[in-house]
Amino acid sequence: MSELLALGISHKTAPLELRERVAFTEGRAAGMVRELIEAPEVHEAAAISTCNRTELYLVAPDGVAAESLALGVLAREADIRPTELVGHLYSLRATDGAYHLFRVTAGLDSMIIGEAEIQGQVKRAYELALVEGATGPILNRLFRGALAAGKRARSETGISEKGVSVPSVAVELAQRALGDLSSRLVLVVGAGETAELTARALAARGVEPAFIANRRYDRAIGLAQRFGGRAVRFEELPAQMELADIVVASTSSPHHVVEREALGEVMAARQGRPLLLIDLAVPRDIHPDCRQVEGVSLHDMDDLQTLVERNASGREAEARQAESLLRSELGRFERWLGSQDVTPTVASLRERATEIVDRVLAENEPRWESLTEADRERMQAMARAIASRLLHEPTLRLKRSSGEDDAYLYVNALRELFGLDAPTAPLEEHDAEVRPLREARRRKRPAS
Repeated sequence: MSELLALGISHKTAPLELRERVAFTEGRAAGMVRELIEAPEVHEAAAISTCNRTELYLVAPDGVAAESLALGVLAREADIRPTELVGHLYSLRATDGAYHLFRVTAGLDSMIIGEAEIQGQVKRAYELALVEGATGPILNRLFRGALAAGKRARSETGISEKGVSVPSVAVELAQRALGDLSSRLVLVVGAGETAELTARALAARGVEPAFIANRRYDRAIGLAQRFGGRAVRFEELPAQMELADIVVASTSSPHHVVEREALGEVMAARQGRPLLLIDLAVPRDIHPDCRQVEGVSLHDMDDLQTLVERNASGREAEARQAESLLRSELGRFERWLGSQDVTPTVASLRERATEIVDRVLAENEPRWESLTEADRERMQAMARAIASRLLHEPTLRLKRSSGEDDAYLYVNALRELFGLDAPTAPLEEHDAEVRPLREARRRKRPAS
């Protein structure tokens, strides 16, 4: 029987320095899931990588072997030793892993409770795994269920009513630092979803930002047209930074786009005028050593997390309501998962019983030389009937549980108790030996 495994790190378990090393682009994610499903340890795989988490969802015949393989792949991709990663890693099995994805998709595990961006990020991760042919029946059902549950949580509870996002918190940070932003020159570096959310938050405060995109200049033009700003080319970044009051960086570049030395030259040209830098990218766009440049205030994702935690918006009641909703959605997945395993488990149970009966009969064959063929057939039929009757009640209960909440528990208990996922252990000589009744009684009689 296959096992569901969720493995990853997030802003709750790892600092930004580690998260940015483990973060990967869609291209690297595609290669990673292909590599995982090509290994015998993994049957299905999907990967999620956002600014605050990197997670793998796996379906595997052996959870321990799959976890070891996944840890090695993540460590290699991050170019770190597995021992550096393992202390920050969480590993969740079966329905615990499923419920974690439900919470992630609903925004309940996010830095900002109820953030909307994660729903789209999970959807894109699932679609990528689909394109790579890395998913199967379990992950398909899991991700579709998680996306449906996340949508319900947002539409039926108040967790996302205020529209708070990481970019909106970044703009709030800038307003706290500089006051009214309407007269400030804000430079947004990047043209993706985060840049768009930043622009929306700035527009709400009367700011018309300038947009710089390092790869898609047409995207920067589109954002400028939508939010009343202007687009500039990436090579103009140093000159624009000399003029700006605030720079918000959110590209998907694997390398820093602002280095300390170049920033030093920018600050020299500014003649002591301070500059506020907010880095929303993971991996970071702005080298952390830029903090040491005089006149620069630099804030990254960990700084924003501190601000969010200090100013929690009081969504506890909505979060509890959403948790209850997610639990009911999880019940659907559990019932489906249990029903998928009932029929093969019944078949495996019967096969195991038949295998044991055949082995016991074969190993005792030399003792029955004097039996007639008819007696031999009657004895074989009786042995099979005994095994069948012993399994009758467990089989009935298992079939009745199909589609119920406890089906998954029944299936796992039977597979564990009867060792259905392990090869049959060889019988000891005294276990397989059929002794005459009188001889058996003599052996049990205590010595006088």
